[in-house]
Amino acid sequence: MDTALLNALRAQLGPEAVALGTDIGARHHGDWSGHDRCAPVALLRPRSTAQVATCLKLCNEYAQPIVVQGGLTGLAGGATPREGELALSLERLKGVESLDVAGATMIAAAGTPLALLHEAAAAQGMQFALDLAARGSCSIGGNISTNAGGIRVIRYGMAREQVLGLEAVLADGTVLSSMNTMLKNNAGYDLKQLFIGTEGTLGIVTRAVLRLHPAPCERHTAFVALDSFAALVSLLGECRRLYGGQLAAFEVMWSDYYEFAARHVMTGARPFAERHALYALIELESFEPGKDAGRLESGLATLLERGIIVDGVVAQSLEDSHRLWRVRDAAGELMVHIPHALSYDISLPLSATELYLEQLLPAIVPLTGNVPALLFGHLGDGNIHLMVAPRDPAVEMQLNDIVYGALRGFGSVAAEHGIGTVKRAYLGNSRNEAELALMRQLKRCLDPQQILNPGRVILA
Repeated sequence: MDTALLNALRAQLGPEAVALGTDIGARHHGDWSGHDRCAPVALLRPRSTAQVATCLKLCNEYAQPIVVQGGLTGLAGGATPREGELALSLERLKGVESLDVAGATMIAAAGTPLALLHEAAAAQGMQFALDLAARGSCSIGGNISTNAGGIRVIRYGMAREQVLGLEAVLADGTVLSSMNTMLKNNAGYDLKQLFIGTEGTLGIVTRAVLRLHPAPCERHTAFVALDSFAALVSLLGECRRLYGGQLAAFEVMWSDYYEFAARHVMTGARPFAERHALYALIELESFEPGKDAGRLESGLATLLERGIIVDGVVAQSLEDSHRLWRVRDAAGELMVHIPHALSYDISLPLSATELYLEQLLPAIVPLTGNVPALLFGHLGDGNIHLMVAPRDPAVEMQLNDIVYGALRGFGSVAAEHGIGTVKRAYLGNSRNEAELALMRQLKRCLDPQQILNPGRVILA
């Protein structure tokens, strides 16, 4: 790293905002994927949009590559430094600036943890709908930059649908402020879309206007067992028909995942005495106290009589609900129990899912270790997660080729976790050449020096 650049950064930000060597800390050597961890040449921790702009302006002048870091909960290697890169952390850009109940909006800084946004909204009788298991660690800037999904996409959509406006800093230090608070605004190009889901390659999100919704007064949770994928598809259709817009979550766990997760995180008696092929976690939102308490149970009783589900339990308390959700939310922490864990995040049409898995699972068995392939996902939006234990690290590329290769032309290699560095070679499986060419053109236009998250998503 150029000494003149280092001195300029210290002079502009203050010495406490620039760390070197062992002062950086191992946490900033990589994201949750653990993929190719590497120490950055320096760590910058700006406190404001203006300081982020100063960082980028100086780094652009010196052609110094930057990796942007938020909560570091990503699984695609996008926030992991590469050799010679400087890390810019947004962890000090934190807090809710304002909350407008009447306008149903909230303005927050990019480094604010997702859980803090939930708390701020709940205190005003509102909810911020984006929710995922890493809520306590992930930051809203990272959620926006990866277009995070999570457990309520079936009801509220991806992160993209929760953002009304934002502020971002371009590679040359230009601050683009588009802090729109209106639901309808067709005045020209919707420039915020340049920074949602583009993983910090076109600009760094520093603040955002977020959409809020009324908080439900009750949530009703059920956990059901099924014996076939066909029954699961029927269940999803029936839940949509029976519960309509109240259906807030529809999470699916295959048998091996459920058994593995329950063994590691579930306390007390399990919901079912027997093992089943599939399990679904269903949650409804209710906006009138007491009105829908029996609606979920009665609907499931009918589905049990029809043979669509073979068993089921309905949470009788908030504690019951948390206990059921614990198995699903444990996905990230389970990776520590899987040798050389690989995590895949894919999406495909529901009609193609069963055949894809029937072909995939036998193909990967010879390459995996003692832990079975663990499957779970937000099947209501076509998203499946797969965790595997490769026999040894050398077979990772073979596993990637099998998992992603079978999706070519009809599925996505990244449903909600992004491309980062881990999936860049497979982006062409889900995007055609015209799309890739336009992505490269946008990158060259907005970041001609190639300093912002270089090597992530796409090579310009």
